[in-house]
Amino acid sequence: MKKKTTFILMAFVMALFTLTSCSDDDNTVTVAPATNTIADFVAANSDYSSLGAALDRAGLTSVLDGDTEYTVFAPNNTAFDTFLSDNGFANLEAVPVDVLTQVLLNHVVNGTNTSGNLTTGYIETLAQEATTGNTLNMYVNTADGVVLNGISTVSTADVPVDNGVIHAVNSVIGLPTVVTFATADATFSSLVAALTRETSFTYVATLSTTGTPAPFTVFAPTNQAFTNLIGELEGVNDLADIPTATLEATLNTHVIAGANVLASTLMDGMTVDNTLGADFTINTAGGASFTDLNGRMGDIVVTDVQAANGVIHVISEVILPQL
Repeated sequence: MKKKTTFILMAFVMALFTLTSCSDDDNTVTVAPATNTIADFVAANSDYSSLGAALDRAGLTSVLDGDTEYTVFAPNNTAFDTFLSDNGFANLEAVPVDVLTQVLLNHVVNGTNTSGNLTTGYIETLAQEATTGNTLNMYVNTADGVVLNGISTVSTADVPVDNGVIHAVNSVIGLPTVVTFATADATFSSLVAALTRETSFTYVATLSTTGTPAPFTVFAPTNQAFTNLIGELEGVNDLADIPTATLEATLNTHVIAGANVLASTLMDGMTVDNTLGADFTINTAGGASFTDLNGRMGDIVVTDVQAANGVIHVISEVILPQL
């Protein structure tokens, strides 16, 4: 009798335990782990409320809330206030959505790029040039910190998030023009000096415009190219010695107006006859180069540096009109 009672008691306890276990399972609530995406970080930080509002207005918040990894250069509220004031916008809602979208995408780069991975040179953002859809470049200068397009400095680097990395910047990075890259990249300091040598020259104003006659294609000589030219021209010891008419005709020969000509469209033996100045010939056999009307040759050393109002191809020699 005692054994039977003990058995019944044990069976009752086991049944009770089983029922309790089932009950616990039925009431289990699965809590999703907290996320810290780029969008989450922006939403959680009041100093980036303007950036958050801009992303919402442009429909980009969901892009930065997914699994794809991005590097975002994030301007704070003060930076947005300055951007709006400098561009004559009363508030964020006054910025056309298409413009706002491209400006925001100009702060985003594919992949996770920590400050240690950034080097001086050009990288691609997610913004696009209007006539070709070619992605815009950004010029990164790491000589003293990280400076972007010569106008925006990284103030806090390497903020980790679930889907990439954030670098705080002290100003909004506007859409770059070909002049932006010419002035930001020290490789073109001699070119800038030539473009601005005479008060009558209007190159900077013209090449900064985003309306007609943009887009532009600029064949941009390096500093060494100008040094070579000065050594080549008789009686010329520096840039100031080049006659104004010669300098103007030369600079005109480096610019095509009304076309964003990508390197993929250049063909061997092609005559470039739509510059603002003289013609020259493209050579692609054995590497991209050009031949000017004087039979002088130079290499096209970098192609498709894309700005919002045109494209730059970097050349190793100055292209001369017929002398």
